[in-house]
This record gives sequence, C-alpha cells and structure tokens, in this order.
Amino acid sequence: MSKQLHLNQRLPQAPRAPLPEIEDFLAPFHVQFRQRQGTENLERYVTGLLNEHPNKNCETLASVVPGTHPQRLHNLLTDLAWDEANLNRQRVARLLELKTEGDAVLLFDDTGFGKKGRHSVGVARQYSGTFGKVSNCQVTVNCYYAEPHLAWPVATRLYLPRAWTEDPKRRQQAHAPQNITFQTKAEIALALLDEAKTLGIPHRAVVTDADYGDNPNFLNGLESRDERYVVAVRADFTVARGRTRGDPTRRVDALLKSEPARAWQTLHWRQGTEGPLRAKFIARRCYRVDGDGTRHPGWLIGQRPARGQSGSWKYFWSNFSARTPLIRLVEYAHRRHWIEQYHEEAKTELGWDQYQGRRWDGFHRHAVLVMLTFSLLVCLEWRQRRNHHSAARGAFSPSNPHTPARNSSVCGRVVALPGDSRADPVRLPRELSPKAALTK
Repeated sequence: MSKQLHLNQRLPQAPRAPLPEIEDFLAPFHVQFRQRQGTENLERYVTGLLNEHPNKNCETLASVVPGTHPQRLHNLLTDLAWDEANLNRQRVARLLELKTEGDAVLLFDDTGFGKKGRHSVGVARQYSGTFGKVSNCQVTVNCYYAEPHLAWPVATRLYLPRAWTEDPKRRQQAHAPQNITFQTKAEIALALLDEAKTLGIPHRAVVTDADYGDNPNFLNGLESRDERYVVAVRADFTVARGRTRGDPTRRVDALLKSEPARAWQTLHWRQGTEGPLRAKFIARRCYRVDGDGTRHPGWLIGQRPARGQSGSWKYFWSNFSARTPLIRLVEYAHRRHWIEQYHEEAKTELGWDQYQGRRWDGFHRHAVLVMLTFSLLVCLEWRQRRNHHSAARGAFSPSNPHTPARNSSVCGRVVALPGDSRADPVRLPRELSPKAALTK
C-alpha cells in the first residue's frame, strides 16, 4: 500500500451530500455560473479546502471528496465559464453586510509561494519576505480588511516580474492577460486600494510594513488619494524637524535615540495570549523628505522595549492630523498581525500555496476560492459569536469590558467572542469550532 493511499484512508472523507452550512453560504454565488456543473464543482472544491488533507491540489482533493474528479476540479479553475472578479465582488458585498463595530483599516502586504521550475506564471528568482531571501517563487500583493475584532481578505493579485511582461510567448503559455503590464508591488497595492474603494469598503486608514512605508511613490499615491495611513519605516527613513530646505534632515533612529527617557510613555494596544501587549512609545511632529527634497508633514512614531522586555526598536510614519491621540496610531499600526495571520492560515489550513497549475486564471481563481472559503469561516464564527453572546450576555457591545475578546484563529480549533481587548479569550469546545463542525 502506498504511503499516499494509506494517508487518504486515515483522513476523514468529506460527506457526499453538501453540508448545510456550506450549501447555504454558497447558494447566493450560484448566479456566477451558467451551468449546474459549475455550482457542484464549487461546493466540492470548497468542501475539499476545508478537509484535513495536508495536500490540497485537485488530485488529492478528489481522493477525499466524493462525487467529483480531478479533471472537474481543474476545469473549475481553468476552462469553466465564470468570472472570478464578479464572484469576489459579491463575496465582499456579503461581508460588508455583517453588523460589526467598524473602525476598520486596510492592510497591504505581499507573500511568497515557493515553486520549482520556471513555467508557473510569475515564477522567478526573486526576493520574498516570506522566505527572507531570494528564492524561486511567486509573489502576490494582498489587501485585507481589519477591524479590532473582525478581519477578512479583500483582494489579491500576482506580481508579474518584468522578465515575464516582456516575454510574449511565456505570457501566452501562462494565459496572462495582454492588458497586464509591469507594475511594482507598490503600484499593485495602490491598484488594489482603488479596487477596494470602488467596492465601497469603509476604512479609516491604510497600514503597511516598511517595504511599502519606505517607498515615497507609495506614500505620495496614498496622499493623492486623500488616504490617512500609518506605515512602518526603516531606521534610515529621512525626516526633518522644519519644513524649509534649510532645515537639516536626519535618520529617524538618530533623531529618536537623542530623546530623553522621560519623553517615552508605556502604551498597551491589545490583549495578547499572555497578557496585554505593551511597549514604550514616542511621537514627534516633523516632515518626511522625498528624494527631490519635497517635505510632507506627519507623525514620526518610535517604539522600544518597555521595562523587563527585549527586542529591537521600531519606527512608523503617519500623516494623521496633529490632534490624533498616539494610542490610536499605535493600535492601527499593530493591526498588521491580521494579514500575517491570514497568510499563514490560508496556506496551512486552506491550501492557498498548493495550486499546481501554471496559468494566470487558474492561480487567481484558486486564490478567490480560498478567500471565499475563509469568508465562510468568518461568517460562521461571526454568527456563532453573536449567538453565544446573545444567549449568555445579551446584545453585543464593543465597549462592554465583560465581553470576551476574539481569539486570533479562524481556521483553528479555538473560536472566541468579540468584545473589549482587555478581556480574556474564551475557548470553546472543539465540536463548536466552525472548521471542526464542517469536517467531522
């Protein structure tokens, strides 16, 4: 008996009949498909992504999901007629109907997918922060919606290196659209921001890591769109205390390390697994300086370890107004954990990084179906949290200090409840976890 066959026999087989939770969630999306086969393939694919099988390509999914075949799943990702962009717009509209506390930010980040060979669309020897080095991989730029206690993916787009955009034969073989030209990751992020605004996604700010925060073209693009932002920057980010060209520029690390210890204050921005997350912070109004010498006013924010802590200093830049409380900027900056968590969970739990085709359309359709499946879990968890809270404590109130906080995992075995970030998370039994309920 082969090792793979033995593994398949040990893993739970998905039910032949669609689970009611999946069927109900997917029913509104049937309008995206002209044929019944498409809706059936959609349900089987989503059911497969929720299965415990560690390898989630079309062949392995068909081995644990009855009533389908690898070719039918391949067909869903490639040749079947449906518009993944329309389906994603419908998915986002549904998530926006959830009644939540609001105060959202849009997060932007990229992630890498290790690949062998050179034929998968977008694959190249390139740097990826996921691996921390140059490797043979694909890279996507991603937009994510994040409230204090609820978050979900908005959109994703593959980064196509210049070598790909300038090779017509390679593009044709990978079915890359002709209108896709070379764009930097920052340009893709701005395009995804424009898409999110077209979808009517409310948000208070844009939040990114230093790969985007250190890019003046990206920051200028945000400001030209009248976007508020809080972005991480590196130690050599250049600022000036005055707005005239005669005022000297300084690196942010040099400027903040000259500040006296009494100028720093300890802030707690959210509850962690081992207690409140805290650090020392300082904020100074100054000007960021572009390469051409143009100066833009904003907040320089420094973070360093508090007493009894270790770790490196961190720096942030924001264009919020001078009256903005520092704790608000700090809390926004630290919401980036949501998108990092999504990258990890979508890959480890839902097989986002396991698409084995080579085509542009297949790659993006798989990504949209991963986001759809993740959204199913978000909706189930949101409903479960509301029902649990309604039975136990009455209507949901973000300001209620006795309401349990949301746990960090959607796909895992722990489901928790919304509420004040000072409260402890509630761990529900395994049988109440959305994914466990769908796969048992």
